[in-house]
Amino acid sequence: MEKVAKTLVVIDMQYDFIDGSLGSKDAEAIVPAVREKIESCRKEGYRIIFTRDTHHAGYLSTREGSYLPVEHCIEGTHGWEISSVLDTDGAVIIDKPAFGFTGWSEYPSDVFEVIGLCTDICVVSNALILKAVYPEAVVRVDRRCCAGVTRESHEAALATMKACQVEVY
Repeated sequence: MEKVAKTLVVIDMQYDFIDGSLGSKDAEAIVPAVREKIESCRKEGYRIIFTRDTHHAGYLSTREGSYLPVEHCIEGTHGWEISSVLDTDGAVIIDKPAFGFTGWSEYPSDVFEVIGLCTDICVVSNALILKAVYPEAVVRVDRRCCAGVTRESHEAALATMKACQVEVY
């Protein structure tokens, strides 16, 4: 894919993370801000990329499933779908089987804005991978558009990203 100036990366805004099997009130609370961010960035000409956590039958027998024994984001289920209040028209949708997507080198950009769920798992993983793949790119995270498993782990992930030269605002 050709290099673009700015990319908005929307991480795992799926029903299972918002109000499903791994949902939380904090995750539900960020949905309006995420929707506004997507609309604003689209108007500013950003490329929009959504990631979608994707698992299959037998998830509980995987290594991840042994650490997180809650079925979630099983491909084809309602919980796997990106929230319908978020506009995915014209966006790239990437199905990823793990916390971090390892194919970011296919999506060069000068600026990556990263938002979504969960701050302390998939957001931090992808932000740090982006920073490693594109060390001279600006990678930033809008804290208003992220939620973690807990508020404490959300704050810890933001601090980790700051320490790794990800701009958190």
